[in-house]
Amino acid sequence: MHMKFSEDPKSNYFFSQPHQPFFVLAFVNAIITMLVFLLAYKGVLNLAITPSSFHAYGITYLMFTPAFLAFLFTTFPRFTATEPIELKSYMGVFTLYYLGSILYLLGSIVTPVFSGTAMFLLFAGHFKGMLMLRKMYLTTNMEDKQDVYWILLAIKLGLFSHLLFIIAELFYMPLMGLSIEISIYLYLFLLTFTVAQRMIPFFSHSMVEKNEKLFVIVFSLLVLHVILEGFVTHSSFIVDIALGYILGKELLRWKLPFPNPNPMLWVLHIAMYWIPVAFIVAALSNLLTLITEVDFLFLDIHVLMLGFVFTILIGFGTRVTIGHSGNAMQADKWVKILFIWTQVVVLLRILTSFASALGWNYMVLFDISATVWMLMFILWSLRFFAVLIKGKKLT
Repeated sequence: MHMKFSEDPKSNYFFSQPHQPFFVLAFVNAIITMLVFLLAYKGVLNLAITPSSFHAYGITYLMFTPAFLAFLFTTFPRFTATEPIELKSYMGVFTLYYLGSILYLLGSIVTPVFSGTAMFLLFAGHFKGMLMLRKMYLTTNMEDKQDVYWILLAIKLGLFSHLLFIIAELFYMPLMGLSIEISIYLYLFLLTFTVAQRMIPFFSHSMVEKNEKLFVIVFSLLVLHVILEGFVTHSSFIVDIALGYILGKELLRWKLPFPNPNPMLWVLHIAMYWIPVAFIVAALSNLLTLITEVDFLFLDIHVLMLGFVFTILIGFGTRVTIGHSGNAMQADKWVKILFIWTQVVVLLRILTSFASALGWNYMVLFDISATVWMLMFILWSLRFFAVLIKGKKLT
């Protein structure tokens, strides 16, 4: 995995735009972390940390975080009407992520010393990325800063959850649950939703007036969700019903043209519709778990993370990759299959949870759902890595 970094973007297309190296790293990490997790969960690999901790950290900070930075380093200068980020600035962050990712994956298998060092490198990259976005936020002259404020807050909360994870993993394990709750609801969900509610109505020509109170209400409920889970696991079901209702009502207000003939739009619309479904499913499954102690195998988290965040990631990731490479913004047959495949990933993971709840042996479904995830990223990579690395023109 040796890469030669170049300061001159003309001599190295791959590093000439920030989304390119970050997307490639995120998607490679998506495949490797899932493979390692699958083998560890089945007892084939002995990890230096628990498989579930490895899975949570790998997906949140090795896959989603670099993918978010890929997107934000490209779009945040536009959101804030500031200068594009310089090559050496984003390469500094990328280098930390690249080295941290290799060390973390090696460390998980070889020695915890490596993974401890890796987490500090990845945290430093995360922190540096936040500072770059913060600088743009502070220097912008734009009057409406609402969206960029919430994006930056979500990044900061992601940084806080990252720090909690490191403390939990190295020193004080009881903090792990809080770290994961904050990372899912106040980082991954909040950040993705903030970007989505800004971009998707715009792409869909749905010119609805902005709901100014929405974020304060949603953020307050998300914080309440995290607090309740901190006191009694599965007790957040009342808050989740409220979130499902409020966000579902907001989506209906947008009047998105769904079903849409354009795959570049319907994949984003489907992702948005998963939000109310995810919160209502979470409420029902958590209530059932409280009453009956049936284990739904993290159904609540997976419907939200796969249905919404992962589907948006593939939709936006594809859009940015095509749009910034001089290719026509259209979905060919391959892209349509990839977009449909995202929903196969979601549905198979939901089935795995139901199999667990019904007391069946869910391991076969677990293997299939993990394989379907890896296949998704492998197929995406086969289609788009040449575009990201060499600027290939799609025909």
